[in-house]
Amino acid sequence: MATKKKTDGKRSQKVAEQLRGELMNMLLAGEVHDPGVQLATVSAVVLTDDLRLAKVYVRTLNLDADEKTRAAMVKALERAKGYLRRGLAQRLALRYAPDLRFYYDEAVDRGREIEALLRTIEPSKADVEPAPPAAAAEPAPPAVDDDAK
Repeated sequence: MATKKKTDGKRSQKVAEQLRGELMNMLLAGEVHDPGVQLATVSAVVLTDDLRLAKVYVRTLNLDADEKTRAAMVKALERAKGYLRRGLAQRLALRYAPDLRFYYDEAVDRGREIEALLRTIEPSKADVEPAPPAAAAEPAPPAVDDDAK
């Protein structure tokens, strides 16, 4: 069994959260002038332990966006990758700016699909059998102490 050091994963997780916050600030402030990223939001950043590669999961604020819009947003972020890396390196005082890879975060969409499926399922009264009544537990007879006699 491998032993974990006290700092395993902590630095990369902290820097990943800082990256997410700074990327959100840059996008919300309108620092990226590409119209394709106007409704983009960063949902998560996963950073390697050596801080060289950051997987950035993004979503659009428009929940009804089609696949074409999502792909265009990811491409726009890829075009702005150099500007974003440079800005992150300056703001976070990192020795090396991590390489940014953008992915569309489909977790919310999957959740909405599952919710819709669950709403369509209506339990039929014939399918649902009532649970048998719980057997009444009889109290145990009191313990008899043979030494007390």
